[in-house]
Amino acid sequence: MPALYLLVGVSPLGSSPVNPSERTSAIVADVAHRRPERLTMYGAPSSRDCRRSKAVLDIRRVDFEYIDIEREPARAGEAEDIAGRDIIPVLIFPDGSHLAEPTNAELAEHLDCRGL
Repeated sequence: MPALYLLVGVSPLGSSPVNPSERTSAIVADVAHRRPERLTMYGAPSSRDCRRSKAVLDIRRVDFEYIDIEREPARAGEAEDIAGRDIIPVLIFPDGSHLAEPTNAELAEHLDCRGL
């Protein structure tokens, strides 16, 4: 049950808060654990930046899971926890790294470095 206490921000040994970076690492590790071979993107069709990043992935034929936070608003908190702020798109790579609202060049470089 460690993921549960990290997600709510309370230590299992008492009421001291968990370090936010540990919380983010746990969420990223959980996402990567569920689909280690695929990139995951949190986004919304109404966001121009999300459409742009999704187009980069589609043009490059990258296999990825798309989480539409407009259709699944309960998942928006996951993206915010990973990025550290309320921003989209948030992309999580199989190696556990992530990008938040990347430019096309930043996304392409990150994909190139990971052979995607």
